[in-house]
Amino acid sequence: MPTIIGHLATTRTVRAVIALLACAVALFVEWQRPEFSTRIDEGLRDNIVRISAKSTPENRLVIVDITENSLIELGPWPWPRARIADLVEILLGSYKARTVGLDIVFPTSDSSEGDARLASLAEHTPLVLAQVFDHAPRSALILQGKPVGGVLPGEAPALSAHGYIGNHAGLARASCVGNIGYQADEDGVLRRIPLRTRFEGLDYPHFAAAVLACNSEIAPVTPPSDSLGQWRIPYGHTFSAYTVISAADILHERVPPALIADRYALIGSSALSLGDRVTTPLAPLAAGVMVHAANLSALLDLAELPSPPSRPSRAQLVTWIVFTVALAALCIARLSAWSSLLLLLGLVASWLGMGFTAVGRGAEWSLSAPLWAYFVLLLVAVPHEWWQAQKRSRGLLSTLSHYVAQPVLDEILRRNLTHSLKPGLCNVTVLVADMENYTAMTSSLALEDAAIMTKDFLGCLTRPVLSAEGTLDKYTGDGLVAFWGAPLPCPDHADRAVDAAKGMLAEIAVLNVQRVAQGWAPLRVRIGIEGGSALVGDLGTDFRSTYTAVGDCINFASRLEEAARTLPTDVVIGPNANADLGRHRTESMGYITLPRTQRSIEVFRILV
Repeated sequence: MPTIIGHLATTRTVRAVIALLACAVALFVEWQRPEFSTRIDEGLRDNIVRISAKSTPENRLVIVDITENSLIELGPWPWPRARIADLVEILLGSYKARTVGLDIVFPTSDSSEGDARLASLAEHTPLVLAQVFDHAPRSALILQGKPVGGVLPGEAPALSAHGYIGNHAGLARASCVGNIGYQADEDGVLRRIPLRTRFEGLDYPHFAAAVLACNSEIAPVTPPSDSLGQWRIPYGHTFSAYTVISAADILHERVPPALIADRYALIGSSALSLGDRVTTPLAPLAAGVMVHAANLSALLDLAELPSPPSRPSRAQLVTWIVFTVALAALCIARLSAWSSLLLLLGLVASWLGMGFTAVGRGAEWSLSAPLWAYFVLLLVAVPHEWWQAQKRSRGLLSTLSHYVAQPVLDEILRRNLTHSLKPGLCNVTVLVADMENYTAMTSSLALEDAAIMTKDFLGCLTRPVLSAEGTLDKYTGDGLVAFWGAPLPCPDHADRAVDAAKGMLAEIAVLNVQRVAQGWAPLRVRIGIEGGSALVGDLGTDFRSTYTAVGDCINFASRLEEAARTLPTDVVIGPNANADLGRHRTESMGYITLPRTQRSIEVFRILV
């Protein structure tokens, strides 16, 4: 028993270590963000973005696209500044756009009347100009034009810039200017933009925020950002949800005013010749202006909320990991390998559902962190428990192989009855067999001859028990105790006991023929059979235990075996066993008083 307790303690320790390892791997992935897991995370997020992006029309803004057809119709790029000014004036004047965002930078002046008009529009109307900050360190800094709109830094983090491409000095009086520069992820996909860019001690807003701030009717909103001040672009709408109108149609006023009135208008280009293309989770090659549209839509969504949404915390992720890993570790210890696999698949599905919801609320969790924990459990915990189960099965086989026939063992394995050794009440039929006058038979024999006789006799008793798929309880020196009905239940346990008794008589008869031929005296076996309820299982003490049965029916069978010495039969059957017989015919021998008891019961013998 101490060995068993030590084994259980070791097993629990191993399970705890595996669970801690799974948690440690998940937390390492969450905190350290190794490249291999980051790629998986971003791939999962990209799929979530594509699935959750709404295709319903986004009617709060419109895209004015300088398309290839516009260039063919109106002339190649660059267009005259007067044409750009006309485009802005028509949008603000004729079409009553709320605000115009111009996703184009003019680092040099052409000293034209159109340039002056554009400068005046930028100073006095809700026109937002663009400037580009370069966030990549370079040996040769890019410094063109003049950055505009910087403010003193606040407490919020900002992404540092090393260079810029600004508009020329003639546009320096613009009232609204936003940064269109970005830093794509290592795989080239644009997933984040800096909310604010810090350059030479000043902070500059991103383009969509500048467009929203240029209209004083909308209160400023601050989206959640990471430690670098970058905001993960929600991409809440598919690109097909936006109204896109060619610049040529605007300049020729071929568009119904209702499509633009009171909307935000963003001017950009999808023409391949202009090269303003980026890779996004929604599309491999999208016009840069579509990213600004996604940003603006998300800011408008936030502005419409009564209060900023709560962002899921890292503590929630840690709680999920610890709870589900502990739950899985406990369950895997009790489930089969296939059931454990289904459990882990269920946890994966549950986590993906939770992650889907959390991503929509701005969570920056590592989506793959819990998945790595479940992978560790699949890789380590499931094989460990399978090995433990095999070990228990081998122990069960080793124990039961001393008591039951091979067909019974095979059936226990087939049914996966790992509880077969646990004590429990069973309805059994007990057979007690003994040699008559054993002491007298052996007293005159040499020790070696007595041992041979005993072995031969017990062999004649044991083979029929195992042949009838009985359980050998124990040897009693010159006899044995066996029972039927455990560890496997069987409806005909009484008939099987009688089968074994008849087999014993037949084998003893054959043995006696041999003994008489060799000059030895014949042997007689006495058999008692009775049925009833018994406690069956692995019973004993801390020092030794054995698979046995305990109950009145065992005592009664032993008394019936003793009574056989004075009865005209070798097999005496008790009333309970006789009542359970189905295949064998018996006859009553009347009532007898059991040896060493005051109890009188009816006994039966087998009819041939």
